[in-house]
Amino acid sequence: MTKLVPLTLLAAALAAPSLRAEEGPWMVRLRAVALQPADKSDAFSTVQADAIHVSKKTIPDVDISYFFTPNFSTELVLTVPQEHDVTLNGTKIGTFKHLPPTLTAQWRFLPGQTFNPYVGAGLNLTLISDVKLAGGALDLDKTSVGLAAQVGADIKLAPSWHLNLDVKYVQIKSDVKDKATGAKVTTVKVDPMLYGVGVGYRF
Repeated sequence: MTKLVPLTLLAAALAAPSLRAEEGPWMVRLRAVALQPADKSDAFSTVQADAIHVSKKTIPDVDISYFFTPNFSTELVLTVPQEHDVTLNGTKIGTFKHLPPTLTAQWRFLPGQTFNPYVGAGLNLTLISDVKLAGGALDLDKTSVGLAAQVGADIKLAPSWHLNLDVKYVQIKSDVKDKATGAKVTTVKVDPMLYGVGVGYRF
């Protein structure tokens, strides 16, 4: 019995660091994201293809992740409606707002390591509002559903705290319509690349 007690204490001491390092299934991140649209549009009337451009922008986002296993997690990306300028052949023709919540499933390659890279894929739902184009003559579809793909990494800074680097490609497109007749004028493919950096807390 006298030998068993020290051995038990030693086992508990060895186990304690791993228990302290164990992280919960939830992670919340705050990121700054540089949004760079693809600026693709169909030709229309006398205007050549890709003449419509949507402005680049740096936006905030909050994402919530849940880890089903050390390797597999899901991520929901949220932000607030963002306003963008729209130009035609370099001339501003108006603005619109979009809200692009995105849900991805992620596979993580090095769970438990300081550097933990991942890949992900999922869906984006973009809600378009406050369309003010060509003095009110043009309108946009109010929703866009598309695929999303990502690569990134979480880098552990301290217990529960992580630096996050993330790159996403998101499919976003909308038909541009004559507001009076409803006739389609062209299709704009925003299809942005999103370059994010931020900090996350896991619990």
